[in-house]
Amino acid sequence: MRRASFYIIRDMIKLSDVNHRLQKAHYAVRGRIVQRAQELEEQGRKIIYCNIGNPQALRQKPLTFVRQVLALLEYPELMDGPAAAAFPADVVRRARAVMEKNPNGMGAYTQSAGIPFIRRAVANFIERRDGIPADPNHILLTDGASKGVQAVFTLLTNRENDGYMIPIPQYPLYSATIDLYGARRIDYYLDEANRWELNEPELERSLAEGKSGGVNPVAIAVINPGNPTGAVLPRKNIGMIIRFAKRHGLAILADEVYQENVYGEGLEFVSFARVMHELGEKEVPLFSFHSVSKGFLGECGQRGGYMEVRNLPDDVFAELIKLQSIGLCANTAGQITTYLMVDPPAPGDESYGLYEKEKGAVLGDLKAKAEILGRGLNAIEGMSVNIPEGAMYAFVRFDLPHADGTDPAAMTPEERRKYEAARDNKYCLRLLESTGICVVPGSGFGQQPGTLHFRTTFLPPKEDITALVEKMKKFHVSYVEKLRES
Repeated sequence: MRRASFYIIRDMIKLSDVNHRLQKAHYAVRGRIVQRAQELEEQGRKIIYCNIGNPQALRQKPLTFVRQVLALLEYPELMDGPAAAAFPADVVRRARAVMEKNPNGMGAYTQSAGIPFIRRAVANFIERRDGIPADPNHILLTDGASKGVQAVFTLLTNRENDGYMIPIPQYPLYSATIDLYGARRIDYYLDEANRWELNEPELERSLAEGKSGGVNPVAIAVINPGNPTGAVLPRKNIGMIIRFAKRHGLAILADEVYQENVYGEGLEFVSFARVMHELGEKEVPLFSFHSVSKGFLGECGQRGGYMEVRNLPDDVFAELIKLQSIGLCANTAGQITTYLMVDPPAPGDESYGLYEKEKGAVLGDLKAKAEILGRGLNAIEGMSVNIPEGAMYAFVRFDLPHADGTDPAAMTPEERRKYEAARDNKYCLRLLESTGICVVPGSGFGQQPGTLHFRTTFLPPKEDITALVEKMKKFHVSYVEKLRES
């Protein structure tokens, strides 16, 4: 006798079944306009991608020393045959030293916090950079800075009303992570008229507004040098932020991934750790992030970085280690690349001259392109930008007439936000379709009500940056004329 078979037939997963927090999250730098750019590129159009800080995708060459060491570590047999003669002696020595300290090789898991000798190298790097002590036991190696930021959000988000102060404009990692983790935003506006610095009365205003809305503030995020602004914060501004955080019992998330990218005359990168040490501050928790993706390495695909933690009890830091162990460890190639970033060739090494030459060429080129872009856009009527002092971006302000007679002042804040987002999105989409220039609407980063912006990188080659300025001028003039005629 045959047995009847019964099958439970289930409907396919629908969008309504998907995590509502994931649906709420947005990441503007890879959004709808970028998707349209890829469609146009498939149709044969030349696209100038200025939407994301991805240096090597825009023809920045990898540093020879980094790739040579990685090549030997990925295929150690090269060190024992005639092929070894193709590599400088210091590269071979460095690869052998790494193998001695990490004998399990590139294909094995490492300690959850990261390979110990690399954590010590990071601590030494911080001590050389800042002239202050650093504890390797409070350093975690991460898959890029983003994973470190997300780890801190996991650590600190404990209640549904926990909130984070984030800069506006901001890098969408922060707003997206807040949405994913079910936390709350407390937006504070950067001061565009004052080189995008943080303004203490504005910090107090935004914090008070957040508290009045039932938010429990736990931390403030600061990006220095700035993304998307290209600003470099002075020591005085950093000291104000630290004192503000202490006054209100906040932790600080210091996103310092662009610390090598400083171009403004007389400017220097000053770390939060350094200023905190100078102030003798031992109560404000500090989480600092760095990455191999930016600077002059541009090794985005290696996914390497670190997080340094200060003023956090050992038992709390242990929870970060536990979180890292759940994901096993950061990828080994990224950890090695981080090591090579913080411990580059030294004077006397065979690779030193070429390394310094390549480094100088990358940074010098970025500085020149920042000037070309900034001065060129400022010469366009209806556009203005603070010439980037650091990082890889410019946050460009542009003016458009209200040809349809709309009065934004009569709108509710939410209506106005949607109206302005529609305007800058339409502008950037038309810019892409008319010129092939792919930028990101300012609404994806946040902006002051009544203003319109877009973010652009200055990573493409110089000839593309020069062409970009000319194309943008023609497009903007034409776009504004059509609005006025409509």
